[in-house]
Amino acid sequence: MYLKYYFCVKIKNNKLMRKIIMAAIVLFGLNSIEAQVKYGLKGGLNIANLNIDEAGFPKTSAITSFHLGGFAEIMLNKKVAFQPELIYSAQGAKFDFLFDDGSGNLYDTENTFKLSYVNIPLMIKYYPQSKFFLEAGPQVGFLTSAKLKVEVVGFGSDTQGANQLFKEIDFGFNLGAGYNISKNAMVNVRYNLGLSNIAETESGDTTTINNRVFSLSVGYIF
Repeated sequence: MYLKYYFCVKIKNNKLMRKIIMAAIVLFGLNSIEAQVKYGLKGGLNIANLNIDEAGFPKTSAITSFHLGGFAEIMLNKKVAFQPELIYSAQGAKFDFLFDDGSGNLYDTENTFKLSYVNIPLMIKYYPQSKFFLEAGPQVGFLTSAKLKVEVVGFGSDTQGANQLFKEIDFGFNLGAGYNISKNAMVNVRYNLGLSNIAETESGDTTTINNRVFSLSVGYIF
């Protein structure tokens, strides 16, 4: 409280300081006005997998899915932009498992984890030239649903909820590149490396699960 009062008094009694602060406010306002902001929609293909580290767990393979959402590109200068996004993303993985019912009967099963996320990437984009860009940035994801589809070969399939197996929040890092085809169209490739363990484990369980997603997007810029 004392520091706040002292600072206000000094400003009122120092004309030069007041001018400097007013100039800074004006310049900040001008920079904000001059900043170019573009909005757009994007969507496309996901090739998703889960890196599961658990003793005895079968190797997973990728599934194809999709993503869809919007973004805002805020040009910080002629070469650098900040791009926050809000993206719905379908992710997961599949694996085969030989099930023993305990009576000597073995069943081939084909299993698919289907995870749905609302992701918020915060990307920094660099334009080495006017249309081509490189990008990198962190991402936070919020799990909206998790399901496990189990198909017993020759017998049929069933899908059950699997939210209890996964944490609700995921953190990752994105790397990508893209090209602005025209004023209103762009293409983008990106790889998401999941950094946090999304396995919902109990004490003593060392299982780790990480998201891995390669995406190919097309976008429309307003």
